Amino acid sequence: MKKALGFFAGFVLLALAAGAARTAMLGWGGDHTDVGFWWTVIAGFLTIAGLGAVVGTAIHTRKSG
Repeated sequence: MKKALGFFAGFVLLALAAGAARTAMLGWGGDHTDVGFWWTVIAGFLTIAGLGAVVGTAIHTRKSG
């Protein structure tokens, strides 16, 4: 159960990161460089968190031995 919840949380964070990246692209494309920049920063942090959750779950829920 822990494994499923960990992967689910990671994938939710990665989905949020994809949404933030989309918003950033709209900001850059609309000549709103401040919006594009800050949404890119947010997307980066969400990506790091999502990958950390997925990799951490994979490492900490594997069978020992």
